[in-house]
Amino acid sequence: MIPSPTSITPDQGTFTLTPETPITTGSPELTTVVTQFLADTQLDSPHVHLTVSSEGLDGVPAGVRVMFGSEGLADVPAAAGIRADGAEVDERYGVEVRADGIRVWGASAEGVYRGLTTLRQLIAVHGQDIPCQRIVDGPRFAWRGLSFDVVRTFHPPETVRRVIDMCALYKLNVLHLHLTDDQGWRFEVASRPELIKFGSLGAMADRPGGYYTPLELAELNRYAEERFVTLVPEIDFPGHTGAASRAYPELTTELPGIPLPNGATLEFHSLDPADPEVWTFVEDVVDAVIPQFPRSAYLHIGGDEAWGMSDDAHAAFVQRAAELVRDKGKRVVGWQEIARADVDQADLTQYWLDIQDIDAISERPEVPEFLIEHLAKARHDVPKALERGGKLLVSATTYLYFDRPHAAPSTDPEQEETRARVGLRAYPPATIQDGIDWDPVGNTPGVTSDDQLAGVEAAVWCETVTSRDDLEFLLLPRLPGAAEKAWSHTTPTNWPTYAAALARQAPIWRTRGWTWFQSSEVDWDVQKDW
Repeated sequence: MIPSPTSITPDQGTFTLTPETPITTGSPELTTVVTQFLADTQLDSPHVHLTVSSEGLDGVPAGVRVMFGSEGLADVPAAAGIRADGAEVDERYGVEVRADGIRVWGASAEGVYRGLTTLRQLIAVHGQDIPCQRIVDGPRFAWRGLSFDVVRTFHPPETVRRVIDMCALYKLNVLHLHLTDDQGWRFEVASRPELIKFGSLGAMADRPGGYYTPLELAELNRYAEERFVTLVPEIDFPGHTGAASRAYPELTTELPGIPLPNGATLEFHSLDPADPEVWTFVEDVVDAVIPQFPRSAYLHIGGDEAWGMSDDAHAAFVQRAAELVRDKGKRVVGWQEIARADVDQADLTQYWLDIQDIDAISERPEVPEFLIEHLAKARHDVPKALERGGKLLVSATTYLYFDRPHAAPSTDPEQEETRARVGLRAYPPATIQDGIDWDPVGNTPGVTSDDQLAGVEAAVWCETVTSRDDLEFLLLPRLPGAAEKAWSHTTPTNWPTYAAALARQAPIWRTRGWTWFQSSEVDWDVQKDW
């Protein structure tokens, strides 16, 4: 299973699922959870059929019994960090498989769902004959997410739903949508129609653009909520505002560009914190995005890579934007550069510029001076955030940026063309094992305790992604590794054991029709137990 559970106690024998095996729940509150479990199991393992029983738990002596309960859960440490929905929810659960039936219990409906997700994986691996065992489990961190760039390549709602499904399968509970950037604007602001008329057109490298209507976002939020995933919106400013500039050029300041080796010029745009009209625009945008993401307690304000903007102007913008978001009743999260402003202790700092990558990029002779200066400043962001008493959301480039090229060759020669094309060459290539051989505390500078972290969030940027297949090629099999580090209390992760478990996930991906990179690091030629 991935993520690996806190405690597994094997036993003798198996329980065999049949079409007559009843699944029952002792609470009406768990009916929708069970219904979702059945729908997901049919997609993962269409050969397995279960029957929902209308009888109460007392009326059905065998089968799969689903209930609230706390038995053994106190043995699992409570999750550290902060949830994206702002709630206090206990996700700990238990699963017991005996020869006469299966029992799934949890401290909350979400905990029960996590337990049923573990049962989904057991069914996918073992088929109808589930080995007897007892599992007691719970997450290490409360925020376990994926940041998803839908700007540089626009991904329609169907693709977003597929990504939500992947997150849910691996017990990730946050999908952070990067909705605005230089290349596009992906949601409606009723008072600012030009953002859609001009800002949503196109994407990177002449790819088609697009945007999500309020109805589509409402449906995506509902779909995610059914799977206990929170959608967190990001509005990236004061930099990365090229799309806003196309819609409202009077609002942005075009800063001196940087000549590139190919003869083109890298243009910079930013929002001027001294312009009153800018703040009318920002408030319009914030007022529009908040109700379209009702489950999220947070609004991500970006704050990164404000190229060409003075440090004072950047800090002034970040501080005022954060105050505005708080005044609207939402909490603030931003990329690590927000630590350069006088932000609140409760604001989350998303740590992304890993020291290893700062050193590697800075030493390359072709890297422009402005970027080297930015990277030098980045060394101080995490210490500033920690000195303020703030929590970090760990998204270190070295381990959690999925737009890195795959380092190992594929076992399928036909995937080698894609491996050569997909992945941002600014970063050194990474193996699947690289995503496992680290620890969120041990490899984050200045951090000594889980309590200093809000959680762990991977990121997939789409500069080189031209299709859904390219996207999934970067996500799988890396996404389970991020989930392992965010959920599992077991550290360090044993690579051979993890690789064997990862290989067992491939049948699910095949059945679901998900594209995945067949890294030669893993022996994928394993057979199901059924």
